[in-house]
Amino acid sequence: MITIEPVDVDGLRVMGVKVELAHAPILLLVGKKGFIGCGYFSVETANKLGDVVAIVSGVRTFEDMLNASIISASEKAQEMGIIAGMKGKDAVKLLA
Repeated sequence: MITIEPVDVDGLRVMGVKVELAHAPILLLVGKKGFIGCGYFSVETANKLGDVVAIVSGVRTFEDMLNASIISASEKAQEMGIIAGMKGKDAVKLLA
């Protein structure tokens, strides 16, 4: 099953995308400037493509993503101020 729903953080909105899989979901929080993804995504690929991507891991819900710490960020995301250790909800504010 695929779920798409708006996620609001301090008046800013991103779109949450969840793909249910057998062992763990694929999760994305997509903003106008880039996205936060779960551990299924690769910063290396994002760097090759020039995309703005931040990664969180160990998450199963959009709320988990907002409360998790960023574990890695693409070069373009780092240029925007997104760094490892930042909370997902703070990264969303830069991506919305």
